[in-house]
Amino acid sequence: MLEKIKKFTQLESTQRWLFVEAYARLGMMRAAILTLPFKKMVSSLEHRKGEAAPRLNSAQMEMALAIGEAVRTAAGNTPWESACLAQTLTAQRMLSKRGIGGIFHLGATMDETSEEKLKAHAWLLCDKEIITGEAGHEQYAVLSTFSWKGK
Repeated sequence: MLEKIKKFTQLESTQRWLFVEAYARLGMMRAAILTLPFKKMVSSLEHRKGEAAPRLNSAQMEMALAIGEAVRTAAGNTPWESACLAQTLTAQRMLSKRGIGGIFHLGATMDETSEEKLKAHAWLLCDKEIITGEAGHEQYAVLSTFSWKGK
């Protein structure tokens, strides 16, 4: 525990605030996933098919990558489940708040070896970079794509 506190205090101010925001939003997203219909959680987003993520300038891309890192780090430290959907929705809200556009995909695959035959995954892209959900995303067929515009 002391090691985690030491790491946190060594972060730059911006990184600390992004981590705190990501941690809080992950909790809100987890609660929303458990209580709200998915349609309501994405009602402000545009449902798209086959669209590429919008191009970002270097400052926007730097912030998007920092948000992705903060979300992944915070997700690894929550006492609740912070799986790919919670991470993707958290990053989307944080990016949108800063006027940074992007897209996220929901995908599925069949896994005959698993107890749950149908597996789902969510991942988010800004420009051509995967911000959250990169691990194993290529194994999933895209079922839905949602986008939002930046400034």
